[in-house]
Amino acid sequence: MPVRIAPSILAADFANLQAAMEQVSGADLIHVDVMDGHFVPNITVGLPVVKRLSQISPLPLDVHLMIDHPDRWAQDYALPGVETVVFHLEAATAPVRLAQVLHERQVKAGVAIKPSTAVSALSELIDHIDLVLVMSVEPGFGGQSFIEGSLAKLRQVHQLAAQVDHPIAVAVDGGLDCPRAVKCAQAGANVIISGTAIFKSPDPQSEVTAWRHAISGPTSGREL
Repeated sequence: MPVRIAPSILAADFANLQAAMEQVSGADLIHVDVMDGHFVPNITVGLPVVKRLSQISPLPLDVHLMIDHPDRWAQDYALPGVETVVFHLEAATAPVRLAQVLHERQVKAGVAIKPSTAVSALSELIDHIDLVLVMSVEPGFGGQSFIEGSLAKLRQVHQLAAQVDHPIAVAVDGGLDCPRAVKCAQAGANVIISGTAIFKSPDPQSEVTAWRHAISGPTSGREL
């Protein structure tokens, strides 16, 4: 599975998100963090904004729900233009059923785990999902430092996903710069999410290109 780059608009200029998305049109996905102020302390965008972004984005959306009660709300984000809806394992009441509901609405189902959540917690769900998002920072705020233990967790998720008879993407989000993105890809991640390092660079489009070349370069082979 090729490595895909997903800039996170959490770090973009909220006054002009359309222009921000165009700045990274050479990426593969646009990552959108939805925070409710309950599951995490911060508040970002909600359904009306995501719906509009899905209509104007040059790339498919990867929607990460950092919200309470995803069993109730996640299906509403299964919009045209949205590729994956990611909910938190820690917040879902019936994650297998929720994954089924998302599939019925023609989007991929993803599950995110916090740094404190063990990979073993995914064992009952892994057959039913399309993506696992490993949070390499505590969810809720951008600009945090990468938790080095996330590399070992990525290797574990990659090994677990390899046991399933359908493709499962392994994503990582939090505190990534280009060198860490390469290490994460070597550890098994094939969706690299970054906000600050991409959108706060002088040229986000060139930054995406540089990351892509670094990840696919001759010295970036996997070290699982």
